[in-house]
Amino acid sequence: MWYNRLMDRDLVKILGFNVDTFTLEQAVDYAFANHGQIVTINPEMISTANSLPEFASILNSAELVVPDGVGVELGLKILGYSVSRIAGIELGKALIIKFSKENKSVAFVGSKQEIVEKAVENLKLEIPELNVVYQHDGFFDNNQSIIDELVKSSPDLVLVALGSPKQEFFINELKKFLPNAVMIGLGGSFDVWSGVVKRAPKIYQKLGLEWLYRTLKQPERFKRIFPTLPLFVLKVFKERLFNK
Repeated sequence: MWYNRLMDRDLVKILGFNVDTFTLEQAVDYAFANHGQIVTINPEMISTANSLPEFASILNSAELVVPDGVGVELGLKILGYSVSRIAGIELGKALIIKFSKENKSVAFVGSKQEIVEKAVENLKLEIPELNVVYQHDGFFDNNQSIIDELVKSSPDLVLVALGSPKQEFFINELKKFLPNAVMIGLGGSFDVWSGVVKRAPKIYQKLGLEWLYRTLKQPERFKRIFPTLPLFVLKVFKERLFNK
């Protein structure tokens, strides 16, 4: 468990899963003061967890859970909670900046080799203090070999982009070996930082519609989002109705 030197967690629940109510700045401060696994929860992850008990356990045992995606933000509003969405890519970037300015080390695991290399290169141009002690692509079969290498590197912050739920399972395993590090799963963030994929325009980000922009650009994502998103909202309405 994290020892909190700054603030207590204020948790709310949605469909049985914990969500922290921190702002982006508070989440960064909380993470920096502590250690453990950060989960950027969204409706797809909750849907997966409902059919995969081991994944559900990981989500609810994470040391910090932020609402990533408009679906969770909307669901929380339906339940009467005012919790701001925190995009995983923004939290990841803020953590890199914070840890770098405090002379802490960072590790990157995931995506293709050329993408993780370019992402690190671009981030170093933007954040000169960035100290990368380890980087590896996401194409490996033996978790333990990567874990052993990470333990030798002893990073303070580990960014993992393997896609969900693979990245959450990997982090849950890794934190047993690096108990003093902060670890976060970031999906496709490396693709954006490398410049291979463009992030949604600001208007989409502001409205919480990055998922719509990505779906328009990558129609194959449609099957992942629908019917997951509308079913998620319906389940939340049902939860509010029966919990009145």
